[in-house]
Amino acid sequence: MTRGRRKGIKKIGILTGGGDAPGINAVIRAAVKVAVRHYRLKVIGIEQGFGGLIENRTRKLGLKEVRGILPRGGTILGTTNRDNPFHYPVRQADGTIEFQDVSQRVLENLHRNGIEALIIIGGDGSLKIASQLWERYSVPVVGVPKTIDNDLSATDQTFGFDTALSTATEAIDKLHTTAESHYRIMVLEVMGRYAGWIALQAGLAGGADVILIPEIPFDINKVCDKIRERSAEGKQFSIVVVAEGAKPIGGEMVVKKVVQDSFEQIRLGGIGNVVGEQIEKLTGIETRVTVLGHLQRGGSPTPFDRILGSRLGAAAVNLLMEGRFGEMVCLRTPHIASVPLAEAVGEMRRVPLGSDMVRMARQIGISFGN
Repeated sequence: MTRGRRKGIKKIGILTGGGDAPGINAVIRAAVKVAVRHYRLKVIGIEQGFGGLIENRTRKLGLKEVRGILPRGGTILGTTNRDNPFHYPVRQADGTIEFQDVSQRVLENLHRNGIEALIIIGGDGSLKIASQLWERYSVPVVGVPKTIDNDLSATDQTFGFDTALSTATEAIDKLHTTAESHYRIMVLEVMGRYAGWIALQAGLAGGADVILIPEIPFDINKVCDKIRERSAEGKQFSIVVVAEGAKPIGGEMVVKKVVQDSFEQIRLGGIGNVVGEQIEKLTGIETRVTVLGHLQRGGSPTPFDRILGSRLGAAAVNLLMEGRFGEMVCLRTPHIASVPLAEAVGEMRRVPLGSDMVRMARQIGISFGN
């Protein structure tokens, strides 16, 4: 086995930021194993996202610490979608909160722990911070894309998406039996923020009759037309899958709340209930709403996510040791590649309206409410 070390790096840090996703532990495990076994590096885990860098909460990561974590969901390091070091809430003497740039504390704590290079596992918010650390301070950093939403344009797929998709599809399968038994309309709201990947693919895999996604604003009357059409054909139930970012034509997305000190200040949620109430009112058919929520983030990762996470974790360490900082590893099927961080967070990956999946869905009779 070839062993080596480049650029004089002896110790690296690993951080997980943003919402959790199945497969993070696979990334951590692979990165630690490659770092320790192949390059003979020391690895420091930074706890609870960027807050750990700001408050200096760290712990050693060795082969023992990553044993048995491959099938575990979540992240052994903890994570948060708050604590942006460039916009950090600091409580003042009078009790008010003032947002300050505390990024110098990040540099001090990296130096204090002897961390010479950093792997940041996160979504667009975390990776934007990673890009800032590289561009402003030349912190040797490599990003790993993580989000169940699958909305990062620089990679073919993010780990965590496949597991969330499986969870959502299983939920649709279960809703089918109760919907058919009671002759009801079942509305399932799924995550995805401003992209409709989970709703689209789970709806296709689960046999949904209506799929509402952010990329295609809907007309509730068209949704009800599809349900009435099914009723006329003797089909006394329907399944409607709604992405949390779906919105009516000329309308706005439903915002659950705003969190000022978060990477993602806008928290979507509630469109499922809106759609369900409108369907029942317009059709007179009993309608039930299920909001899948954080079940989509939880549980053991699928084999695909375990393998993809492991490939990305190994590639991130290799990239650091090659001195290729300020980049993000990504999937370019069938290979693992990399792109500059600035490019990675520059554009959101949304469902293309001309895609074969959208076309196929329409051809087999699925309504997008337009």
